[in-house]
Amino acid sequence: MEVKPMVGIVSKPGTQEKLEILSQDAQYDLACACESSRQGRKRGNSGNWVYPVTLPNGGKSVLFKTLMSNVCSNDCKYCPLRRQQDVRRCSLGPEETADVFLDHYRRRQVFGLFLSSGVLGTADATMDRLNSTAAILRNKYKFRGYIHLKVIPGSSDAAIEQAVSLASAVSLNIETPGEKNMTKLSSKKNYLRDIISPIKLISRLTAKGSRFERVKQTTQFIVGPAGETDAEIVKYVYALYNRLRMHRVYFSAYQKGLGDESLPAERVAAAKASEVFVREHRLYQVDFLVRKYRFGESDLVFDQQGRLSLNIDPKQAWAEAHPEYFPLNANSAGYYELLRVPGLGPVTVKNLMQRRKQSRLRSIDDVGKANARLAKAGQYLAY
Repeated sequence: MEVKPMVGIVSKPGTQEKLEILSQDAQYDLACACESSRQGRKRGNSGNWVYPVTLPNGGKSVLFKTLMSNVCSNDCKYCPLRRQQDVRRCSLGPEETADVFLDHYRRRQVFGLFLSSGVLGTADATMDRLNSTAAILRNKYKFRGYIHLKVIPGSSDAAIEQAVSLASAVSLNIETPGEKNMTKLSSKKNYLRDIISPIKLISRLTAKGSRFERVKQTTQFIVGPAGETDAEIVKYVYALYNRLRMHRVYFSAYQKGLGDESLPAERVAAAKASEVFVREHRLYQVDFLVRKYRFGESDLVFDQQGRLSLNIDPKQAWAEAHPEYFPLNANSAGYYELLRVPGLGPVTVKNLMQRRKQSRLRSIDDVGKANARLAKAGQYLAY
């Protein structure tokens, strides 16, 4: 006879106590950092998960983020809230959630709402709670601000379309690159049916010229638990941008010890904690090179195990692999050519191109005020 684990129950908690529990548990679904450490994963003093984020359009803001429930029927092995775990379980209702968000919003503590949930019963039952909260804000309180709704894997087309109609942005976590890796994380989720097909539907619903083209679609990889390589993730990143017109791809580093002992990530030799976040940071740098610098998939340098370097950033790795590209003439090179120079970013390149219109550049000192980045760039430029 199977012995089921005990589940911690909160006895009739009030809204604030439930919010404390649920906002704390929302920390496991972070997609807010492009950092090489834990910076950016900071909880607000009020006990609510209020933190800085980069929005799909590239802007910075502060969002109120919570789960509506930490009850979950899924078995995702990387998640501390999976159904097998003994944790304190509770749920917020749509009215409760709307009220507590508006309280923070009216006090100008947050810009908008980021709402997610464990799977409470079925995917559609959970989506009904999420969508109902957004509908209350939109229809009852006439809130026209930013709402980001997480789409639950396996949701019906109707539930997804309703979420898209109510939200400013929606996301469904792709979690890992490919069905093979998904089988290491969950025995319940069907990768193509529950994740890829809904992402494709959202892409169609929000396509240019469509009724909901204003809505941004994002997704997130959980980096590490399946033992996937960086090269596998990057291949999917390109497909998400090029084929499905994803607005942003985010990454959340898996932290050893949170998941099931059978995970590939739990069986490997312990790595330094800082390396986990450096890997996440490198993937964010790759994402920026793809979106802003026009780097192609073949431009990225991986080792024989498909890993990005933890020691140097991806642009520096490309430069070191292509010495024939340098030195680059600072007076004639184009915008995207100059962006490939280590130490030069969009602002500096635009400044450089403006200055060379006024007079010929003769050294890196003519580009701007001396600093470490310009000194590095000077090694790759000719005049």
